[in-house]
Amino acid sequence: MTTQPKAGTARHGAPPHDATPTSGDRNPLREGLRLERIPEPCTMVIIGATGDLTERKLAPALYNLMLSGFLPPEFTVVGFARRDLTDQAFRDHLRAGIDEYSRNRPASASIWDSFSSSMEYQRGEFHDAAAWAELAKRLDRIDRDRGTAGNRLFYLAVPPALHPEIVRQLGAAGLASSGALHGAGRKGWSRVIVEKPFGSDLESARTLNRQVREVFDEEQIYRIDHYLGKETVQNLSVFRFGNGLFEPIWNRRYIDSVQITVAETVGVEGRGEFYDQTGALRDIVQNHALQLMAVFAMEPPIEFRAQDLRDEKVKVLRAVKPMSPGDVAHDTVRGQYTAGWVAGEAVAAYRDEPEVAPDSETESYVALKLEIESWRWAGVPFFVRTGKALPARATEIAVQFKQAPLALFARAGAPPMEPNILAIRVQPDEGILLRFGAKVPGPGFQIRGVNMDFRYGSSFAVDSPDAYETLILDAMVGDASLFTRDDEVERAWEILDPISAAWAAGEGGSLHFYDAGSWGPTAADEMLARDGRAWRRP
Repeated sequence: MTTQPKAGTARHGAPPHDATPTSGDRNPLREGLRLERIPEPCTMVIIGATGDLTERKLAPALYNLMLSGFLPPEFTVVGFARRDLTDQAFRDHLRAGIDEYSRNRPASASIWDSFSSSMEYQRGEFHDAAAWAELAKRLDRIDRDRGTAGNRLFYLAVPPALHPEIVRQLGAAGLASSGALHGAGRKGWSRVIVEKPFGSDLESARTLNRQVREVFDEEQIYRIDHYLGKETVQNLSVFRFGNGLFEPIWNRRYIDSVQITVAETVGVEGRGEFYDQTGALRDIVQNHALQLMAVFAMEPPIEFRAQDLRDEKVKVLRAVKPMSPGDVAHDTVRGQYTAGWVAGEAVAAYRDEPEVAPDSETESYVALKLEIESWRWAGVPFFVRTGKALPARATEIAVQFKQAPLALFARAGAPPMEPNILAIRVQPDEGILLRFGAKVPGPGFQIRGVNMDFRYGSSFAVDSPDAYETLILDAMVGDASLFTRDDEVERAWEILDPISAAWAAGEGGSLHFYDAGSWGPTAADEMLARDGRAWRRP
């Protein structure tokens, strides 16, 4: 757990006094790296600050960054939304989110009093130019009073349909220019964090990219996918490129297939209207699943800089083989859950959910077979699946290695060995598992699969930060490594649009139904069985 500062001993943003190492424990390199991650003085403007995202994710993330000493003392939060709130009511809204959702909860009263004193709220309609002009005046005043140096981070915590109007208003109010990028008279930087989904197809993504780039330069735009902020996803690069044991076998010669699973136990959770217009392909595969695949399959970057990392991810996406309608019918499965039971709780059928059409054809489950036509991955199938109302909440990348070239132990009467599996668990129990065969002790010759299991929770004496903590801090320091670039977003839609089109035209196979609490439609199992493979159960 992060050590909390004692009451009255530290300003918010300053490293807690009682967390400072003793002289015998000092590690100058570690301290230097930590200081490099403390951003410049800045103001974070949360647009749509009264919504669930702010309460559940942003407020806890900012509080935990403050507790860990990663915020500068001058850091200020401004909420901007339509509701009529006082500054104190806004602070109470953030406090409620921290008390319920933070990994360090509840908030310490004395620490919260200090931190919340730098929080302000402004009411405004998103289409009202006068409200944005008032926001600009407020930010100028905060720069003078608190020394935030003209540095502003705008977080669009609103539905994507509102992004174009808000971005246009930011530009019209003079809030989008960065002195370093434009040579403007005003010093300081401006950056904008944009939440997913980024478009609903290729055309809408291109339109949105163009609209945002009319106001902000690409270097100022941070398209957030919270999966890329998870510790296990970041550790994947270290696992591959920092260990001589694994990089030589990370290719078609040794890997038989790869499975990427994003499984959820929940249904649509009151988001029926949104989900029925979106579906699993757009909601999860376009961003989370394809990003996981790109990070897993990319080549080593020249350096671990944002441009180099994102260049390599784009190369992976560009190498994904496009699907014809025939490929869609053969290599994709779409499903929808019916009534069932998950973790002992009754779950209504998808079509019975509020705000879902009673004859809806929207998929709550997707399984795909993708091919990466590159020198490293040619012939290695990538199986991707995601679904709602499944029996377990789990996100993982499972690597199945090829069998040994000779079934040597069959001559001794041993049954066929299970394939070696490397499972990279992204959530909820972050870690890495390696499964291999070992002889069972005793007479005879029995072989059984055994596990070597690394878990973050038991291996390190610190809590893993929430993904939003990592990503917000990265945006403040100007590190875009874990954010998606415009060409990444557009290429992902290029991969998936033919699938959506084939489904819509009735050329991509029928909609399959599955019971809530099962692992999806049997057609998904049959798709892998045709290749002589089976889904791994996380």
